[in-house]
Amino acid sequence: MFDLIDYKAVLVIALIFIPLEQLLPLHAGQSATRRHWLNDVFYLLFNGIVIKFGMLLLVGAAMLVVRRVVPEALPAAVQSQPSWLQAIEALLVADIGFYLAHRAFHAVPFLWRFHAIHHSIEEMDWLAAHRVHPVDQILTKSASFLPLFALGFSGEAVLIYVLIYHWQSVFIHSNTRIKFGPLRWLIASPQFHHWHHANDRQAYDKNFAAQLPVLDLIGGTLFMPQHMPEKYGLDEPVPQLYHRQLVYPFVTTAEPAAPIAEASPAAAKPE
Repeated sequence: MFDLIDYKAVLVIALIFIPLEQLLPLHAGQSATRRHWLNDVFYLLFNGIVIKFGMLLLVGAAMLVVRRVVPEALPAAVQSQPSWLQAIEALLVADIGFYLAHRAFHAVPFLWRFHAIHHSIEEMDWLAAHRVHPVDQILTKSASFLPLFALGFSGEAVLIYVLIYHWQSVFIHSNTRIKFGPLRWLIASPQFHHWHHANDRQAYDKNFAAQLPVLDLIGGTLFMPQHMPEKYGLDEPVPQLYHRQLVYPFVTTAEPAAPIAEASPAAAKPE
């Protein structure tokens, strides 16, 4: 359904967000070529190939089992609805899957080792959205897509969700000072997601949803003060080159993650 690498989409995203971050910067002193930006360009151009193949295998195998346990009447009921309603439902269902998987990556020590790659970002911008370990993305995205396929959502509804997810993912990581006012409680924004990346004890293990902050409100993990974070990243040492980040989860000697109800997912973070 999608090309492995849509270079036109990459170009459009770059042409939108690079000027936007210059016109409405959150951190005005941050350069477009901030530290390790070339590493994240590599993620942008090549990580998607591994992720898409991994998802194809994982979701495909899981669907062989799911088809046996999901009653045929359930997908039929979903497909009987108009596409616009399916799209809304798909967004909610997929984000619940994302929330649960994302929270697990913070709570389970072995999974945190993969997710720490994403949290090693120290300067937030549109490129930061792409620095994610393939294992992290394969499992998290599969948790979003598997329920959509299992419930029989239409191709149009799934496509709308995919477009919203990808554009919003870039936007919420971007170095922009755009805020949504009262809508910030309904739609994820940089104000919401930057706190997820903050190296600030109050913000540890908060704001797991991708699109819908209300899921964090329900889950007791919402944290969104009016001011913005001053510091991002981890005190836990994480390598900054792609090939080293790929093997980091398997060789790291970092301390186990703390439970969500306590402090940080990485015990190496400061008090």
